[in-house]
Amino acid sequence: MNLSANARSNAPILTLGSVALAASILAVSTPLAAQTHGNKIPNDMAQCEPGKGPAVQVEISGLKSAEGNLFVRTYRARKSEWLKSKRYLTRVDTVPSRGTMSVCVPIPAAGAYAMTVQHDINGNRKKDLSADGAGMSNNPEIKTFLGIPRLPKVATTTFQAGTGITPISILVRYRD
Repeated sequence: MNLSANARSNAPILTLGSVALAASILAVSTPLAAQTHGNKIPNDMAQCEPGKGPAVQVEISGLKSAEGNLFVRTYRARKSEWLKSKRYLTRVDTVPSRGTMSVCVPIPAAGAYAMTVQHDINGNRKKDLSADGAGMSNNPEIKTFLGIPRLPKVATTTFQAGTGITPISILVRYRD
């Protein structure tokens, strides 16, 4: 088919800006289930109100201060993703509260998940094994070998989330 010059001039012109705009609109409108790994979200407790979901309401206890950052990572319960860099579904970034606090984590669908909590106590956004606190779903003991943490297998931390609000508790532990 041979298009005339006039017909070609009426065709939409794609520029780098229009492609970027379309991509950003698509990302905002894409449901959580279809998004990629490593999404950072705020702690929106409204997502855990009655009638909402699917979501996990995490009761976090053992926080020794309100300093620094608190990160709650959600993983699919798969060995290929568990604790792998940027393989978490979401990371809730929030400010910790001393003692106990709640975090709401929306999930894409009912199913098997595992979670970690990291209290970045000095706020440097790095893992400082000697100072930071940590915990995991099902509260497994984190054993060490020569002072190096031996992290539990995903099967130890897996829990089943339903279509509504699934409550779980995670205890944060510190080395000192």
